[in-house]
Amino acid sequence: MTERQALNPDQIKQDIENYGDKIFLNSAGSSLPPKSVHEKIKQHLDLEEKEGGYKATETMKLEIDDFYHQAAQMLGCKPHNIAFATSATDAYVKALTSIDFKPNDVILTTDDDYASNFIQFISLAKRYQIKIERIKNLENGDLDLNDFREKTDKLNPKLVSVTHAPTNSGLVQDVRSIGQVCNQKGVLFLVDACQSVGQIAVDVNDIKCDYLAVTGRKFLRGPRGTGILYVSDKVLCDGLFPLMVDGAGAIWDQEEDFSLIPDAKRFESWEKPYALLIGLTEAIRYLNQIGVDRIETYNRELMMRFRDNLGSIPDVTMYDRGSKKSNILTFRKGNKSIEEIQSALNENNVFHSISNKEWGFIDFSKKNIDWAVRLSPHYFNSIEEIERASRVIESI
Repeated sequence: MTERQALNPDQIKQDIENYGDKIFLNSAGSSLPPKSVHEKIKQHLDLEEKEGGYKATETMKLEIDDFYHQAAQMLGCKPHNIAFATSATDAYVKALTSIDFKPNDVILTTDDDYASNFIQFISLAKRYQIKIERIKNLENGDLDLNDFREKTDKLNPKLVSVTHAPTNSGLVQDVRSIGQVCNQKGVLFLVDACQSVGQIAVDVNDIKCDYLAVTGRKFLRGPRGTGILYVSDKVLCDGLFPLMVDGAGAIWDQEEDFSLIPDAKRFESWEKPYALLIGLTEAIRYLNQIGVDRIETYNRELMMRFRDNLGSIPDVTMYDRGSKKSNILTFRKGNKSIEEIQSALNENNVFHSISNKEWGFIDFSKKNIDWAVRLSPHYFNSIEEIERASRVIESI
C-alpha cells in the first residue's frame, strides 16, 4: 500500500470485508478492521488447532514480539514500555492499582473523563477514602490550565488522570500541557487515549505521561478484546506493579517474595488471547504503514465538512466543544426522539451510536441533556458519504 493509496477512502474500503453500501460512522464504538487483521487471527487459530496453543505460541514468537515494536513505533517509545491488555479499561485499572493510595490522597481529573474511570475513582474513594477533585473548564470547553496549576499546588495530588478524547463528545483535551506540569512537579500522570490513538498522532514523550491506556477496537481498527498499556521508564524504575501481578510480571524466586520483570510486561497477565494479539499487531502495522499524521490530516478535512454541513441545518444542535475537536460528533435535532432519528439513520444504512448520560454524567448534566446521537467517521469514509449522511439528517 502506498501513501497515496492510503489516503484514498475507496482504496481503503477495498481492504474491508463486505463494506457494501453502508455509511459506517461508528469507529468510536468498534470500527471496521482491515481484512488482513481477520486473516491473521484466523491463521493463528488454525495453527492452534493444528499444534495446540503452547506450540503455536512458540511458532509465532517473532510475530508476537513484533506487537511490542509496532506499538512502540506508534506511540513514540521503546518496546520495553509496552504491555498487552484486553481493553483500555483493563490497561487503565492495572495502572491505577499500581499506585499505593492512602486515605486523603487526591486524584485530580476532569469533568469529561470516561465513565468507567470515574467509577474506579469512586470505588477507590469508598474503599480507601481518597478524594476526587476536578479541573475546571473554560467557557469554550477547554481545560482551565490556571485552575489546574492552582489545584496541583494546593492539593498535591497523588495522581492526575485525563481522558484525551472523551467518548461522549468531540472534545480533545490538552494532555500535553497537563503532562508538562505533572512532569515538573513529579506527579503521576495517567492518560486514557482509547478514543484518540488511531485518529490523532499520540507521542508519549511529547505528552510526558507515566501511563497511557489504549483500546484496539476503536480508531485503531483492531479486534475486540485487545488493548495496550504504555508504562514510563520512571514507573518501571520506581518498581511499581499492578495489585494482582501474576507469573507474567514476576518470578517467584523466594518462599515469601518475588522479583519483578524489568519491563512493562509486569502489567500483563500470563494467559493471553494470542490470536487477537496478532490481529492487533496487524492493525497497528497497517496504521504505521499509512502514517497517522496523514490520517489525522485527512480526518480533519472530513470532520470540518461534516460539522459545516450539520451547522447549516437550522434545528440541529451539536454538543462538541473545545478549541480542538476529534472525529466524534454528537448532535440532536429539534424535538425529534431517539427513535425517530435512529429510524431514519437505520433506514439509510448509516451506522451510528447513542451517547447516554451515564457515559458522561457530569458533561451531559452541564449540557442539560440525557442523550445525543454520536457519529464517528474515519479515514475510510469519503466526502461523498459525509454528504449523504448530512442529507439524511436534514431530511428527518
